[in-house]
Amino acid sequence: MSKVTFKIIKRSNSSRARLGVLHTPHGDVQTPAFIFCGTKANVRGVTASQLHELGTQIILSNTYHTLLQPGIDVLREAGGLQKFTGWNGPMFTDSGGFQVFSLGYGGINAEIKGSRPYSGNKTLLSVTEEGATFRSYINGNKILLTPELAIQAQVAFGADLIVCLDVCTPHYVHKSFTSEAMLRSKRWALRCMTELKRLGSEKQALLAVIQGGIYEDLRRESADFANQHPFDGFAIGGSLGVTKQQMYDITQMVCEMIDPERSVHLLGIGGIPDIFNGVKYGIDTFDCVSPTRIARHGIALVKSNENPLETGNNMNLKRSSFAHDMTPIDLNCDCYTCKTVSKAYINHLLRAGETLGGQLITLHNIRFMNKLMEDIRDAIANDTLEACQADYC
Repeated sequence: MSKVTFKIIKRSNSSRARLGVLHTPHGDVQTPAFIFCGTKANVRGVTASQLHELGTQIILSNTYHTLLQPGIDVLREAGGLQKFTGWNGPMFTDSGGFQVFSLGYGGINAEIKGSRPYSGNKTLLSVTEEGATFRSYINGNKILLTPELAIQAQVAFGADLIVCLDVCTPHYVHKSFTSEAMLRSKRWALRCMTELKRLGSEKQALLAVIQGGIYEDLRRESADFANQHPFDGFAIGGSLGVTKQQMYDITQMVCEMIDPERSVHLLGIGGIPDIFNGVKYGIDTFDCVSPTRIARHGIALVKSNENPLETGNNMNLKRSSFAHDMTPIDLNCDCYTCKTVSKAYINHLLRAGETLGGQLITLHNIRFMNKLMEDIRDAIANDTLEACQADYC
């Protein structure tokens, strides 16, 4: 099977948005694309067949969780994640570093992408040039995650797009700490590249993480390093600030620094306005747990103009006002949920504590995100991206 390649099909006339295609050994991915997170080797509550039926092109499996359970040996025996899970399509794996460091700082969204220190239990024990030592949340064992182990795991998993191990930092640390983390991430990236070559794997595309926090000079140094080495693509990671505007500014800044011919992934971002802005800056792929996570809490994704009781794209189906609403979540949606059941039924399931309620919303939210990306690709092709954004936001 051939290695992953990326080809730009069309560039927008009004922004850095572009249509592209990622050719992978497990199929093509039309970009821009959204990658659904199967944190523990599954998208919770959804089968591989359902993902395909809903138009899903690619999913993500989390190296940190999958390394702990079921582990490298089991997945080697199974022949990789695709065979193990039944997902016969393209797959993305992160390095595991985000979870190691964010749990070390105390909380994933609140720390790396968020705004506050944490004082609870922390599993990260130490960080040295060799790697990051952490304690397994499953059995308490100490594990040393090195750049080499991160690559060995991702190759064993059989993912198409894999990520270099990097040092993540929250926004509130000093610039000197962020600089040291960025420099170590560069050294680790070279070790990742060396390990991938040693393993002789020809099927994976290796993405370098652009680090540097909120500091332009550090981001530029990280981008220059990645540009100068033969990484297959880039992933924008680390702290993106504490406000939406700061996140947009950093994302745009980094996109203008990196080689425009290689693919660009924005790690952990999936809000609807955030996706539109990212696409305009030149982002090709996104991932986020949010669409499926909020579904389990009763939140359905809809266009903002079809959400009269809320602000934005999140419709809370736990609201008592939906108890007698016999219409589907979205009259124009072709997912199983919208073709089959009403908001009143889902409201009943949620209030009764039945897990089916969250599963039904999950199906809808997956289809919503896939349709969003389909519409974005059409809009780029027709130079109508602004109108598309106005329709959704």
